[in-house]
Amino acid sequence: MSIILGIDVGGSGIKGAPVDLTAGEWAVDRVRIPTPKKSTPQNVAAVMAEIIDEFKDHVGDNPVGITFPAPIVHGRIPFIANLDQEWAGLEADKYLEDKLGRKITLVNDADAAGLAEVHFGAAKGHPGLVVMTTLGTGIGTAIIYRGVLVPNAELGHIEMNGKDAEKQAASSIKDKEGLSYKQWAKRLQQYYSTLEMLLSPDLFVVGGGVSRDWDEFGPLLELNTEIIPATLRNRAGIIGAAIAAQDAIENPDMLAQPH
Repeated sequence: MSIILGIDVGGSGIKGAPVDLTAGEWAVDRVRIPTPKKSTPQNVAAVMAEIIDEFKDHVGDNPVGITFPAPIVHGRIPFIANLDQEWAGLEADKYLEDKLGRKITLVNDADAAGLAEVHFGAAKGHPGLVVMTTLGTGIGTAIIYRGVLVPNAELGHIEMNGKDAEKQAASSIKDKEGLSYKQWAKRLQQYYSTLEMLLSPDLFVVGGGVSRDWDEFGPLLELNTEIIPATLRNRAGIIGAAIAAQDAIENPDMLAQPH
């Protein structure tokens, strides 16, 4: 089953494309539909159904991988910030399987990006402990060890100077406070040094839109751990969602966790 549909749900847009999991690329160009202003489960599921219908000739009845901007705990969304609060506490996997009429695998959006970078991107084939960070509105993180995801790591919320790290070091804070790359890099240095001390990873991968400006701040970071920019950019969520769906097919016993 080498073609699986990945859907990436965000606060402003819902994007989807069939993914060729042999090549690690979209099989055809993605479709993007604006997230409904009232982003209830019912309204978002209707957009997902539209995307699935668009690509039904490519994916048939195959399962679908879906990313969410929230933790996913055994198919349930415990809390959510950027979509309607009706999602909070919902058994989203069961709800969406019922609405969409097919098997669904849900994955946190940063976790999906991490999976994509390890399987097909900057950290492809890495044999050790990889920590992916996405620098954006907040700081998303993913931990992957020897290709296996440790889900729902919220390491943007580690304490730094008495408050959440992401409230000091996210790229949105750089823009909000008008920091130069040199000033921002000092905050990133503290953040990554703290992660390095806590986890002793083999590799950091830095994603998020700001990673395209890597040459402006990356060389300013001094760590013992190798740190490199992500390469899949806005393709990572969709590709990672498809990887998660394939993993669920190939390893059903590993992922069949009790609710």
